[in-house]
Amino acid sequence: MRYQRKLQIAASVCLFFVSCFRFSAAESSMADPPPPHRPCSTFSQKSCEECLKNVSCLWCYTNNTCLDYPVKNLLPPASLCSLSQARWGVCWVNFEALIIAMAVVGGTILLSITVCCCWCCCRTSSSGLDRDEERLSRRREEIRQRSEERKAERKSRHDEIRKKYGLVPDSDHPYSRFENE
Repeated sequence: MRYQRKLQIAASVCLFFVSCFRFSAAESSMADPPPPHRPCSTFSQKSCEECLKNVSCLWCYTNNTCLDYPVKNLLPPASLCSLSQARWGVCWVNFEALIIAMAVVGGTILLSITVCCCWCCCRTSSSGLDRDEERLSRRREEIRQRSEERKAERKSRHDEIRKKYGLVPDSDHPYSRFENE
């Protein structure tokens, strides 16, 4: 049951693309007046190309018949024509191949979108790590600079105290402070 549903979804995507292809081909030949609408059964036992000129027709190679496409069903039922023998839109692609090809193309597109999204997310998070690392290094540098400033302030205060009490030697001699007493 699940396989049938997936097959129907894939077929609907395929039919959409084929109808787009048919629509673009019809636009390119707009100079030709459209042929009068005839029932699909009138093209039976002729050729696939003649049958598929009408978008609402389905060609079945099993008995070379041109049938009205079963609009109520997404895929033509096996009782009408097997998928490997059914043609719609173009004669050189059967429904099975069309469904498989469109599933592969759709899967590839979804996979590439997923890979691109993951790559962008990883790239954003890694740049976020770089920003965090940069922020931490700036903070460390600020802390180091403040520490050096405090150290220089302490040294200058200690030097002032030494001068005040005459503990700073005036000469090179370490005992010069004792000579004045």
